[in-house]
Amino acid sequence: MRWLLRKDLLILARSRLLLALLIVYPVAIALLIGLAISRTPARPRVAIVDETPPGETLKVGNERVAVGQYARQLFKQVEAVEVSSRAEAVEKVESGEVLAAVVIPPDIAARVSSATEQAQLEVLYNGNALQQSLVASTLDSALAHANLGFSAQIQQTAGRVIGSLLSGGSLGSIGAPEDLIGLSRIPQTLGAIIAREPHGRERAELERIAAFAGFAAQNLSLAERVLSVIGQPIRVHSVLLHGRRTPLDTFAVVVAVSVSLMFVCVLLAAGGVALEREEHTLARMLRGLVSRETLLVEKTLLAGGCAFVIAFAMLAGIGAFVALDWSRVGLWVAALVFGAAGFGALGVAIGALAREVRAASLLAFALSLPLALLALVPAGSVSSGFYDVISVISFVFPFKASLQALDAAVNDASPAIGVSLVHLAALTLVFGVLARVGLKRAE
Repeated sequence: MRWLLRKDLLILARSRLLLALLIVYPVAIALLIGLAISRTPARPRVAIVDETPPGETLKVGNERVAVGQYARQLFKQVEAVEVSSRAEAVEKVESGEVLAAVVIPPDIAARVSSATEQAQLEVLYNGNALQQSLVASTLDSALAHANLGFSAQIQQTAGRVIGSLLSGGSLGSIGAPEDLIGLSRIPQTLGAIIAREPHGRERAELERIAAFAGFAAQNLSLAERVLSVIGQPIRVHSVLLHGRRTPLDTFAVVVAVSVSLMFVCVLLAAGGVALEREEHTLARMLRGLVSRETLLVEKTLLAGGCAFVIAFAMLAGIGAFVALDWSRVGLWVAALVFGAAGFGALGVAIGALAREVRAASLLAFALSLPLALLALVPAGSVSSGFYDVISVISFVFPFKASLQALDAAVNDASPAIGVSLVHLAALTLVFGVLARVGLKRAE
């Protein structure tokens, strides 16, 4: 096995272009997949036309909220390009310099402050349906967030006003009394006055006023809680049943490394076995130099070792930019070793069944990419019956098990890493047996 391994390493060293392509291509594909998973869409460029007078504010209770503050919240999720007029905004949209334009009308403050008229923003699009969808969804999301923050400001101001009405004091508004008695103190004050009044019409009227004041104070005290419920009628309480929440960035790292491990391992193992057959050396070696089992183990070790080095280097390199828990490095190694073994066994099985290097490489590539994509299909995105089929396919090939093992090792996700390692060991054995059966066809 030692001499056989040395021969394969010399062949790799002489084929520098092939070796470079074998390393660079899977890593590039893996990083592109990881980037597509982890990166959110870029912020669309949107022209902003603010037609409101400078310093315009909205009067809410005894406070004023700047329109500019509301606008900053609204346009935080887009790349805002400020323009001076609507005509300039139209020109930028038509030229394609921006995807859309938003016009803030001069009467927006008056409409919002009136509490009877709905304020309105004008959005200008071009004719591209995809761009319209992107900008519309971004602005809708931004408007929802901005309205939520603006609603919170209204609730806070209204809460302070209600508190002043209940407890008394000064509202701080022009024309309001300096020292209000407070609605909650009226029943007690009226009670003392009523106790000194003789029975009669005036005392009955005061008692009616005191009863109303008590009822109003009791119900007004609930207004702050009602405002908070109206502002956020439904809250989300997240409960994670298994494992822990995995950040998308670190999960993308796991996907990228797993894809790279799969491509390098499967392509190298399949090509190595097929090369021996194509060069007519397989039959001669099997006559007495090495056994079939030794040959398969050597090809698996060669492919798995090379893939392990590349995958671990990727994981360590990405770890310089993404926060990873290096105290779990032992689990990383275990996941990569078992994953490399599973992919290596799959590769030698493909190489044993194919007669040529080109056929083996094409089959390995054609099989690997769909397996990776199928393993990433989330539950609920397809029908339950189709998802069951996908789950069965993913179960009998090593990509999903390898992905789960590495995810558990890096992110402490579920299922536990032990389950995935046992799964990979079983798949390694199964594909090793298939490769051994395939070599019986050797000439």
